[in-house]
Amino acid sequence: MSEPETGGDSTAEGPPGSTAEGPPGSTAETVDEATIYDDELELERTIDLRGGIAIGVGTMIGAGIFVFPGLAAGRAGPAAAVSFALGAVVALLVALPTSELATAMPQSGGGYYFISRGMGTAYGAVVGLSLWLGLVFASAFYLVGFGQYAAAILAEVGIDVGAGILAPALAVLVGVALTASSIVGTENTAKLQNVIVGLLLGILSVFLVYGGLDTLGFFGRQTVPEAFAPFGVFPILTTTAFVFTAYLGFAQVATVAGDIKRPGRNLPLAMIGSVVLVAVFNVVTVLVATSAFGSGRLAAFGETALVEVARSYVGIGGAVIILIAGLLATVSSANASILSSSRALYALSRDAIVPSKAGTLNRKYNTPHVALSLAGGPVLFLVVFGPVEVLAEVASFLHLLMYGLMCVTLVVLRRQSPEWYDPDYRIPGYPVLPILGAVASFALLALMQPLSQAIGVAVMLAAAVWQRFYAADVELRGVL
Repeated sequence: MSEPETGGDSTAEGPPGSTAEGPPGSTAETVDEATIYDDELELERTIDLRGGIAIGVGTMIGAGIFVFPGLAAGRAGPAAAVSFALGAVVALLVALPTSELATAMPQSGGGYYFISRGMGTAYGAVVGLSLWLGLVFASAFYLVGFGQYAAAILAEVGIDVGAGILAPALAVLVGVALTASSIVGTENTAKLQNVIVGLLLGILSVFLVYGGLDTLGFFGRQTVPEAFAPFGVFPILTTTAFVFTAYLGFAQVATVAGDIKRPGRNLPLAMIGSVVLVAVFNVVTVLVATSAFGSGRLAAFGETALVEVARSYVGIGGAVIILIAGLLATVSSANASILSSSRALYALSRDAIVPSKAGTLNRKYNTPHVALSLAGGPVLFLVVFGPVEVLAEVASFLHLLMYGLMCVTLVVLRRQSPEWYDPDYRIPGYPVLPILGAVASFALLALMQPLSQAIGVAVMLAAAVWQRFYAADVELRGVL
């Protein structure tokens, strides 16, 4: 199989659903099992519906379950459950338009690909480069969390070897392993994701069923009496912006759209289904946790609140089990993010926004090994040297920017109605729904921390400068 080549000053034309992924002037055909490009097999479609849902759920399930319950309860009390529900509504306002765009353009790159074809190269380049870096930042954050959870498990069982040394070392080892697994076959990544997410959801289901029965008094313990919204209504809204990070994973499904089987059916189901499933787990977790301890005590526990809730149920064994679940959550999130980051960079290279070398496919495994290396390599550096907490919030900023622009892109394409725009799925409630999705996304941007906003804007400006000087002659907006 020969490797695709692109140039740095070419022009990509053609209907985005069929001819724009690849070197300009050539053709690509999207089918259910693969993307055929110039009579060559490009990315094989190896991820089914279950794998797509696993990518979405596996990316989202971490923060909402294992980090936010205590912090959110301290801000809004038990009504933090409403904050998570509202966050899910905002996510669905974006997931539905994204689903339509994805079925019209089921190519690798997700939001970058949609925006570049609907609004032009400049918008697309800023979003694509920001998406790549944002996912690198998020992956580093997840891997650092993995190392911390692993060290905490060892400490719980009496093995204290120093988290300051062990956690980064374990994070780097797992990062190398996940990147290598993706290089030797996307189907390996999908299988790993399915197994991890299955185990994770199984553990959480048992925990929440037990906690729910405890809340209802089946085990004789009294729930903590507390007003549902002790701080009023406004903190519920501000907490929604705070916890929205828990819903940033569904768009990763669109980013790997070029790997999804039967994209017209599976992409919408995977994105919408993963948001709904994660929302249920988030809401129930907050209700169970606040009934066990009360919002004040949960807030004092902070990021480890869920571990302490499990410890109160069944002692050290419960704490260890939840820590293991957190370990699985961080691995699944990092696994999906590294894969998605590589696909964003792969799409940029195919469109000549970055050097074509990044889009080279491995001859043996048919995977973009250079793009994967450029996704996994910086992650390892950031794990050791980067301020990953800040970078994780910057990743949220860059994702929200993309979400808002995807909603705008849908409105633009519907109004222009080009012949090539023929999605298998059309959202209900147009144009109100995508407009609400855009407004909600940009409003959440305004509520983020000033430092994160400043770094996010700096990344956008750097991406714009790159596009202006490296790819100024590339035209990606879809034309027949």
